[in-house]
Amino acid sequence: MTVSTLSADARAELATLVPERRCDRLAEISALFHTAGTVHLLGRGVVSFHLDLAESAVARRAYSILKKLRVVSEIRTYSRRSFDRAARTQLLVAGSAHAIEILAQAGVLGDEGLPLDRPPGKVVARSCCRSAYLRGAFLGAGSLSGSPSPHLEIRTPLHAGAAFVRSVASAAGVRLRVADRDSHSIAYAKGWEAIEAYLSVAGASDTVLELEERALVAELRAEANRLANADHANLVRLSRSARSQLEAVRLLDEEGVLDGLAPALQSAAELRRRHPSLSSRELAARAEPPVTKAAMAGRLARLVALGREPAAPKPPTS
Repeated sequence: MTVSTLSADARAELATLVPERRCDRLAEISALFHTAGTVHLLGRGVVSFHLDLAESAVARRAYSILKKLRVVSEIRTYSRRSFDRAARTQLLVAGSAHAIEILAQAGVLGDEGLPLDRPPGKVVARSCCRSAYLRGAFLGAGSLSGSPSPHLEIRTPLHAGAAFVRSVASAAGVRLRVADRDSHSIAYAKGWEAIEAYLSVAGASDTVLELEERALVAELRAEANRLANADHANLVRLSRSARSQLEAVRLLDEEGVLDGLAPALQSAAELRRRHPSLSSRELAARAEPPVTKAAMAGRLARLVALGREPAAPKPPTS
């Protein structure tokens, strides 16, 4: 599954959650505007507010929340000017007196109607509001990737916004870090524990289960590969050992040395010739009487050592 698909699935799940309390609606709207919102000055004191979102489901959710707060908004779609011409969705809010009042209550605007870098603490005073804020932050500008390098991040226009997301997450028991880029800042988490904690607090329980399943599958696959590699290495070592033992037995036989060895060594040599692919343990079980793996390995090693010794000169025949 690609990064964009995993992020989209997480946003789709979060977009289905319905904030019942007014404070949760304000907290989520606050996070959406602080991560994906812009203010447009239209002249003569007229302003409008835009949310630029990746999915229409998130725009519909924001539209529904604003409607419950009695704020009129409008949804539009457009194509980006970048090479991929990806579709984006905008939610437009006219700067009516009531809209400005609601956005001020959400901590998007200050007392003088100017945009705030971060909302006041009262917006996330309750645990339910902190969950709603983290949910809105991910819906507005979150991304998620899984194995092999799990990563979650929330992009904000300013450092203050990313630092606020980190502080809200910390109050909810989730550890995030903050980093500044050339054009934006991010609050991010690496590793399953922090990522799953963030998504759990935000309410994406299905995504957490999916990530856990993906992590388990990746772990099992890695373990299977490790065992397969270990088995292959063992087979290679066994094959090399067997070849060296067979070669030693052949040399000892050609030199007429084999028949003069101890019966235990002769038996080990004969077992190896009959069963060139068996391990030391398997040869030990076939010995008469059966011996331990260590004993058989020692006998085979002695044969190899004898096979490497220079042959004694033969006496003259005349």
